[in-house]
Amino acid sequence: MRNVALILSGCCVLLFAAFAPAQQADIMVGGSTLMPSSTNNDSVNFQPPTEKGGTYLDVGINYVRFKHHLGVNAETAWRYHRANYPGNSETYRPILTDVNVLFQPQVSKNKKFGLDLFAGVGVASNRFNIQSSCGIPGCINYTSSNHFMEDLGGGLRYYVWHRLPNVFVRPEVHYYHIQNNVEFSSANVFRLGASIGYTFGSE
Repeated sequence: MRNVALILSGCCVLLFAAFAPAQQADIMVGGSTLMPSSTNNDSVNFQPPTEKGGTYLDVGINYVRFKHHLGVNAETAWRYHRANYPGNSETYRPILTDVNVLFQPQVSKNKKFGLDLFAGVGVASNRFNIQSSCGIPGCINYTSSNHFMEDLGGGLRYYVWHRLPNVFVRPEVHYYHIQNNVEFSSANVFRLGASIGYTFGSE
């Protein structure tokens, strides 16, 4: 959850900066799920589970200041409920955090539609909890596993309401390539979902 706090703190900085000329900032909250991907075909005694499904909550920010609709994007998504890890008594919660280069072109003259195209790097973090009591002072019944990842994605912003012209909805898709993702059957993860957001400032 530390990553979530960092993202929310960054929102305050971006909102202040967004009121300067030729700048724009978006804040977003949403929900998503992980889609199944292909598994490794390695012949091993234990086949790790596929990382898929679940309800994910996510928060994100866009900041566009540079010419040609270029800017930066940061997002984090975490599984709302812990999942059971098969084969033992552990549960786990994935957290996906990334920072990206953002290209934000408009696709309609009336500015009702806009694209968010982004690519960057981040960290895939999993906290594994052991389902047992730990009565010894200082005892920790969880372990964390962090992996570097590359990500690529896009979303379509649609400004829905006339009375609230800065509010938009954004269907989106994210692709993550997680390095050394040995806890699961594939290094490739797809996240599909939608966000609702608010735009500050103007390009």
